[in-house]
Amino acid sequence: MAGFRLTKPYTMSKEEVRTAAEGLAKSLEREHGVRSRWQGDTVRITGAGVDGQMSFDGGVIDVSVRLGLLASMFEPVLRSEVQRYLDTHVT
Repeated sequence: MAGFRLTKPYTMSKEEVRTAAEGLAKSLEREHGVRSRWQGDTVRITGAGVDGQMSFDGGVIDVSVRLGLLASMFEPVLRSEVQRYLDTHVT
């Protein structure tokens, strides 16, 4: 299985990071048809060929995504989209 992992340190409050994470989850739902489900400070992302999670703790947001064979073709685009969102919304 292909996939990627991104981490980004943050200095924002936990509430601001959660709001940013919720925005990313909603964006991925809209653009890629995945579903998200929160469990504490972790959001699980699932969809056709996509299984991932995003968590934040200790000043670091951590995004880990596994992609099935067909979804792996979109790995560079998806990675770039998530990185751009984190760079724009997480400080």
